[in-house]
Amino acid sequence: MALRGAVRLSLKKPAYAVCVVGVETLVDVHSDVPEGAETFAVSGSSGVEVLTVHGPSRVTKPAGKAHWPLDGDTDVVVSVDTASKGLDDFQVKVSFFGPQESHALGRSVLYLTGVDVSLDVDTRRTGKARRSRGDKKAWYWGPEGHGAILLVNCDKESQRSTEPDLKHSQLTSLDDLQDMSPMMLSCRGPEDIFRSHTLLLKVSPPDSQRLRVFCARGGTSLANYKLVLGPSHLTYQVDRQPGEREILFHVEGLSFPDAHFPGLVSVSVSLVDAGALSQVALFTDTVVFRVAPWIMTPNTQPPLELYVCSVIDPHGSNEKFLDDMAYLAVKANCKLIVCPRVENRNDRWIQDEMEFGYIEAPHKSFPVVFDSPRNRGLRDFPYKKILGPDFGYVTRDVQFTGSSSLDSFGNLDVSPPVTVGGKEYPLGRVLIGGSFPKSSGRRMARVVRDFLQAQRVQAPVELYSDWLSVGHVDEFLSFVPTSDRKGFRLLLASPSACLRLFQEKKEEGHGEAAQFEGLKHKAKRTINELLADRHLRKDSLHVQKCIDWNREVLKRELGLVESDIVDIPQLFFLNGLYAEAFFPDMVNMVVLGKYLGIPKPYGPLIHGRCCLEEQVRALLEPLGLHCVFIDDFLSYHKLLGEIHCGTNVRRRPFEFKWWHMVP
Repeated sequence: MALRGAVRLSLKKPAYAVCVVGVETLVDVHSDVPEGAETFAVSGSSGVEVLTVHGPSRVTKPAGKAHWPLDGDTDVVVSVDTASKGLDDFQVKVSFFGPQESHALGRSVLYLTGVDVSLDVDTRRTGKARRSRGDKKAWYWGPEGHGAILLVNCDKESQRSTEPDLKHSQLTSLDDLQDMSPMMLSCRGPEDIFRSHTLLLKVSPPDSQRLRVFCARGGTSLANYKLVLGPSHLTYQVDRQPGEREILFHVEGLSFPDAHFPGLVSVSVSLVDAGALSQVALFTDTVVFRVAPWIMTPNTQPPLELYVCSVIDPHGSNEKFLDDMAYLAVKANCKLIVCPRVENRNDRWIQDEMEFGYIEAPHKSFPVVFDSPRNRGLRDFPYKKILGPDFGYVTRDVQFTGSSSLDSFGNLDVSPPVTVGGKEYPLGRVLIGGSFPKSSGRRMARVVRDFLQAQRVQAPVELYSDWLSVGHVDEFLSFVPTSDRKGFRLLLASPSACLRLFQEKKEEGHGEAAQFEGLKHKAKRTINELLADRHLRKDSLHVQKCIDWNREVLKRELGLVESDIVDIPQLFFLNGLYAEAFFPDMVNMVVLGKYLGIPKPYGPLIHGRCCLEEQVRALLEPLGLHCVFIDDFLSYHKLLGEIHCGTNVRRRPFEFKWWHMVP
């Protein structure tokens, strides 16, 4: 229970005070006492609790004595349990006694008026603001935790608007209220008190840039919702109407957690004596919110929408590829969305442009697209075509230096839920690519890394991807769902596995079977030639060392064992200092539930069947997966990308509530 400043008593006239329900008021029994007084007695009327603090004890009656000693170790605190019906209807009496204690040497009277003022939010995480006497200033993680949650209002409810809702200081749609968190001000007591006192809402200057508070005054039409706190609005004198006992506010977030913002914001209300020379708060109540983090969804989550671009190249359009994506979408029961050339400006790398995630509070959840800093042909697509009602948008710009290839979101992935040494990551862990530790190579931009780290619920792991020309993690890893107890497998590209496979086929008498069989625009290479190519072998073994380094990091940081990893045969070659896939990179696949859209490798044909495809089927189909090999050679592979680079998937959010975890 909070404690407010002392009220001084007088022997000559009654004292008066306003007492807030649930707040202890200190009564000064020492400043004005009769001459010769040594002890005192104190009592309160019905509805008043009187406690005497003597040393370490807080009791209502003195032990074995009729009265309390008047010494420096004795204090009196009072509180009321309900709001007054009229002014001064609670009373506290203090009587002072001399050595004999037979009759009082003097008396003081304190008249109290009880008011009930409370600022409340959804601390119990039920979706509604309810009255709470608990610690509203603290925010706790975990299934037994408490504390309110705020959504960044980054969607766009009105089709007439060209910006996210958070850019507007006034509501543009009543639907926008559904994205906001409720906050309730309770104010009960005699009307005269609220005429002589004011209720003042306050927010700190930093937090005023991170939230807005709206209140409907005079009606519930759009025009009646008034901005009361936010940028340039640090305080608000509450416009309480006579007899009004509850006032509802709506709070929106303006900023995601980031490097210099841990995600907590607070709002307070103070009861201020308007007649005092200095407006000192008689009481302050504070509530805290945590801004909901942006959360990624791994390949193990069911697909909802598959995005792909329509493009034209000198050899023709990618219409056949679009047909293959449509087939996959039907099989996986998800919606296909084709971004036309007028919107993509012939930029096909839609995975590099954006990443889908979501934000969630107990009262609302909606998807949010994270727009990468790459800003090529697709740069306007997330903002102009995806941002909309209940579909949010966030981005981070790279200042001064400009973005690099590693800032594209083919270099951003997330694992399924994992447990590492007893530490649970129920929403998985973000994976990004960068340079080898302590080297001066390429890394993802700090503003993006800081943003991902600040979300807290998917603690990022930085891998080594700078050995690749493009430098993306999706060039050597992917996750697929499985129906067994583990629930997923990590797929890693493996030059060693490919060389072993080719060696086996050679020993079986198929050394003249050729890679790139069936491709018109690529010279064929027999298995014998590939195995004899010392440069290709050396390059691939170098790549294997790079992947093996990542393998150990992934095992350590995701709590994996070897049986959780599947090696997918893949060869690489070095173009200068950096590696590129020798044939279509099969781990760079699109995962739609149990259906996998895999780049067709055009491997050596043995008995009329591609031995690379057969090997991948043998590895993955026993796990309940369906492998669909798709030709992406000219439209994607030749341009240093594959199917995953050229597609994007919005997935179902986790059922697990992020606030139940402990980061």
